[in-house]
Amino acid sequence: MTDASALKVALVIPVFNRRETTLQALRSLSRIDTRGLCVRTIVVDDGSTDRTSEAVREEFPCIELISGDGTLHYAGGTNRGIEAALRWEPDYIVTMNDDSVFHESFLQKLVGTAHENSRSIVGALLLLWDQPHKVFQVAPIWSTWRGGWKFPRDLTAFSVPRGPFEVECIVGNCVLFPTKAIKECGLMDEDRFPFGWGDAQYTMRMRHAAWKLLIDPRALVWCEPNTYPPPLHTLPVKETLKILFTDDRHPLNLKRQFVARWYSCPTKLQSLTAFAVHCLILVGKAFRSMSFKIFKRSDRTPG
Repeated sequence: MTDASALKVALVIPVFNRRETTLQALRSLSRIDTRGLCVRTIVVDDGSTDRTSEAVREEFPCIELISGDGTLHYAGGTNRGIEAALRWEPDYIVTMNDDSVFHESFLQKLVGTAHENSRSIVGALLLLWDQPHKVFQVAPIWSTWRGGWKFPRDLTAFSVPRGPFEVECIVGNCVLFPTKAIKECGLMDEDRFPFGWGDAQYTMRMRHAAWKLLIDPRALVWCEPNTYPPPLHTLPVKETLKILFTDDRHPLNLKRQFVARWYSCPTKLQSLTAFAVHCLILVGKAFRSMSFKIFKRSDRTPG
């Protein structure tokens, strides 16, 4: 029997074609401390072709599995999971990525901090699993004159505050939302942000609605390092132009970059200015790359 006084917490995980990574995350979650909590896990599989769903059903038959057709992507998959969770009427919903390993007490810490801080959204302390002490994608800072959001690069598990601390924005690798916040602010914007940035825009929307954004440094989650695309200035001109102006699935596409800033910025004027700075930085990198190539060619020319 379930304790009637237990807090209800839904875990929402969108997945796609990372069967072993997904199973690793679910095995990690199967070992967490759930005392005083009633936890339900919802996995949204957006049309995986590597038998992810079959493997999840076989090893974790109690998990609720939702199937997509390959068009949900991150924001849509997360939204379908949140919608399913809301039908259960939980106290909290935690959105998370499957390329993660979770400390056994991470959920207790997130719930405790949210309970002690009214109108708060609480993110975990994200660490790299190949450098377990190094903080990853935590506490981005808006810098208009540096082109938008910037992540601190020198944070470690030992240099962050010991208790929960407020931040300007939270990325969506592992975030606890009170159900009240979701009902008040709605779902992620999957139309504008199907592939990325929807998580940051989501927490910024809640911040504008007077929800405090906190990171609990005791809620530890280890994440797979990001794989970044090649810098534009290293690519052929034709490929660079395609990325910038027509490939709206590429993270460096100008439309995506503009929309990301426009809907997650402190003010619209700062968004426009930051986007202009971003474009100038791209031009500067292209100019330096071109100058370097010209110099190298001239250096090889016989005198």
